[in-house]
Amino acid sequence: MSKKKIVVLGAGFAGVSATRQLSKTLKDEAEITLIDRHSYQTSMTQLHEVAAGRVPFTNAQYDLQKLLGKRKNVSLVTDSVVKLDKEGKKVITKNGVYDYDYVLVAIGGEPNDFGVPGVKEFGFTLWSMDDALKIKRQLERMLQMASVETDDEKRKAMLTFNIAGSGFTGIEMVGELIDWRKKAARDWKLDESEITLNVVEMMPTILNTLDRKQADKAHAYLEKKNVHILTNHGITAATQDHIVVSVGARGEDHVEKQIPSYTLIWTTGVQGNTEAQASELTETERGHRLLANDYMEAVGFEGKGIYVAGDVSGHMTDGRPQPQIVEAAEQTGHTAAANIIAEIKGGEKHKFVGKYQGTMVSVGSQWGVAVIGKTRLTGFWAMAMKNFIYVLYTLQLRSAYYCFTYIKNEIFHTEDERNLFRGHASRRGNVLWLFPLRIFFGLAWLLDAVPKIFGNASQSWMGSSLKISTFLKDNGGWLQTPAELKAAAAHTASKAADAATGASAAVHTDSTNVSVQQAVAALAKHGINITNINPAKGITYEYGTVPAPITNGVPHWMQSIMKIFMPNTETGYNIALFLQKVMSFVELGLALCLIFGAFTFIASAGTAVLTVMFATTGMLTWVSLWYIPVAIALMAGSGRAIGIDKWLQPWLQKVLGKAWYGKSKSIYKER
Repeated sequence: MSKKKIVVLGAGFAGVSATRQLSKTLKDEAEITLIDRHSYQTSMTQLHEVAAGRVPFTNAQYDLQKLLGKRKNVSLVTDSVVKLDKEGKKVITKNGVYDYDYVLVAIGGEPNDFGVPGVKEFGFTLWSMDDALKIKRQLERMLQMASVETDDEKRKAMLTFNIAGSGFTGIEMVGELIDWRKKAARDWKLDESEITLNVVEMMPTILNTLDRKQADKAHAYLEKKNVHILTNHGITAATQDHIVVSVGARGEDHVEKQIPSYTLIWTTGVQGNTEAQASELTETERGHRLLANDYMEAVGFEGKGIYVAGDVSGHMTDGRPQPQIVEAAEQTGHTAAANIIAEIKGGEKHKFVGKYQGTMVSVGSQWGVAVIGKTRLTGFWAMAMKNFIYVLYTLQLRSAYYCFTYIKNEIFHTEDERNLFRGHASRRGNVLWLFPLRIFFGLAWLLDAVPKIFGNASQSWMGSSLKISTFLKDNGGWLQTPAELKAAAAHTASKAADAATGASAAVHTDSTNVSVQQAVAALAKHGINITNINPAKGITYEYGTVPAPITNGVPHWMQSIMKIFMPNTETGYNIALFLQKVMSFVELGLALCLIFGAFTFIASAGTAVLTVMFATTGMLTWVSLWYIPVAIALMAGSGRAIGIDKWLQPWLQKVLGKAWYGKSKSIYKER
């Protein structure tokens, strides 16, 4: 049976989600070709952050090779669609022709200027990466020119920025400009009050598709941040140095006025992609959106293998097309893919039913509003939810790379306090200052591991030098005979007496401390009570005291686990000895990694885990808890300063990235 040929047009949210689903389900039954003008998927909901310079443009680009290139049944093509030959079942692009059995048209939407004169020539849209970068350059150019302009009126016009439209895109864009304004004024030696931000909206309210209560909160927040909300202002024309607005509510007399400005960011509407006209499919009543039935098939071409999804789709629900949002794009993509699969594998098709969980709007980097189900979120919690959704999306893509990239750029590498945590998580310290701590910490583990491996375990740096076999006997009461118990009791009694009289210098070690506690318990069983031993609890050490262990022996839940893996048999005893050696060599490996600065993130995390293990099994005192915060601190790339990680990590990222994702390119061609 020959493989079916499936062509997906457009690598937006709809196209990528559909391609992933088709690839996973039709592993050996189809050859899938994904065609897009770009070699990456654009995260549309992050474009305002790029335009205002909060994150690098790469943060909003998901390279298709990293998302899909490792799938053997998917070919990537960077090209523009010219025509869809429905009779010949061919997709014609600028540079090639592709046969298909099934085609999914998901070429997205584009801004709608509603025919307002001058918008195309002088306005800046925000619908692509190119748009975002043009806005960024325009903002920088206006600041540069205004900083040396002596004409007050012209200077004011240069520093007036108009955002047309108060939908999600417009409000998120002006929100970013609130944060940007503070930085821009400082960098160009301007007064922040000189920079004017206008939201120009023809309706009497803003965010009209959002819950009204949350929308009003956003309105109040914007006014508090000195943003001018110009409602009942309809833009009628745009020129290079001003916009013309018609002021007045519906049913009232309108007054026309001009607002001097060199920057108009147009976010007022979205329509289907005009390239859809080239495919000669049936459109809806307006907006260049392709009409689709309940199964996401192109109306008029049912049964011919032509499906539609995403913003270009005009599927009608209750007399209105589905919203042009991310959730709708992904859900229409999934529906179209599922029905293509049903045609190929046999099965019942299912209808599209939009299920939208909520809406979120960021108003700058630190504040937002959201409605999730019936829950309203405002401020920090709304932004936290938005960041969580982005992380969840990267995880759904199964991309640890983009998950890490998003978190890095949004939280840890964000400048000027422009993030959810107001900059507290974004300080870039020089890891060189961690070098002495890394060496000290590595030596601490080394001096603890070496005596255990080479047999001289009476003294060790950490003090947790008890062998696992002895530890289990003394704390759990298994893996020993009555004769061994008696001998152990006598041995620990001797140490307890020495500790009580101060005759033993070993009282200063955690090892002795644990033995003292064991001795008290063992002697009590034999009717001998010792009351003058009182271990000191605390995270500091005082000379002449016995540090208290974190737990009083092995907790019962831990004993139950240990007894399963190490029963009271000769085999269990051998397992305990084996684990003792393994743990000692693990400590040695972690110590060497820390000292030489190799895999320091993993090594530091490993030491933190081991410390917690020791702490919860009675092998560690409160004094030694400093190991955990030190390990966390050293996870911050400490091996890249006078360490092997400076060369090892970049090399591994290059080699493993190429092996897993393949080589990323600016232009992809069919395999």
